[in-house]
Amino acid sequence: MAGVYLGDSGHVELRRVGLNSSMSSVLDPADVNVTRKRFSFDFEPGALISGDQLEIETEDGSDLELVSGHTGPDGRWFIHVDDAGGVRLYNSFADAINGGETTALALVTPSQSTTILARTRNSLYLCLADVTSYEMTTSRESIDITQLGSEHRLNYASGLISGQGRLSCLWKYEKGVCSSTGNIEVSHYLAQLVLRLQQGAAFDGRFYVKSYAPGPLIWWDTQCIVTNVAMSFEPSQPIRSQIDFVTTGPIDLRMGQPPSYLLQEDNSLILQEDDESGILLED
Repeated sequence: MAGVYLGDSGHVELRRVGLNSSMSSVLDPADVNVTRKRFSFDFEPGALISGDQLEIETEDGSDLELVSGHTGPDGRWFIHVDDAGGVRLYNSFADAINGGETTALALVTPSQSTTILARTRNSLYLCLADVTSYEMTTSRESIDITQLGSEHRLNYASGLISGQGRLSCLWKYEKGVCSSTGNIEVSHYLAQLVLRLQQGAAFDGRFYVKSYAPGPLIWWDTQCIVTNVAMSFEPSQPIRSQIDFVTTGPIDLRMGQPPSYLLQEDNSLILQEDDESGILLED
């Protein structure tokens, strides 16, 4: 008799989506608090979330005077954003989520006001902690192709694939146990994401049906947008989050092993010449 797979054989991974354009601001010497390892610059509330990997560069190509011991016009670090909008920099995602002053990078006071460009460049897929269940629905839309040319009719004759789904999680705002890896995303991030105005509520998702050996891994790979976040409160019961999302790109049902990339010591990708795509380990 053939075996069957139970619903506890999978998990969910997500990757934060980076900004397509940079945010410009002026970094003044007064914006940097060396004692508290904290600085600030002008950005819209909610544009940056703790755990984002932020790339900062000077507009004129001069040395970036911010992190002690750092040289060059740019740098990339993980960030923690406090309630007042202050930013601390870290070398690892886990330290950025915790936000401690001890593990934050030491800063230096800039010698003069400098225009900086900042944008998020997230590259890691993170295990989403405390997921109790998820569902994924895929469907094929019927579209009117009578106005299309013959070449395009062949591409869209069968309709377009669309998807939607729902995640149920135990709500947490701090790191919890999800897997053996130290890089863990919490459901509170998705509640923050739905409120993000400048960057939008997008994320890249991997929804695993089977996530262990022997045999290949099986998962859906797609891009998503959070459309609704509901939180339920009941006395003596754990707080739960319910996250609804829709897909915004191709939906692939894959088998095998997820692609792995060459990483730097700070877990950022080693990029190809286009400065966007990572270098696959298999290459």
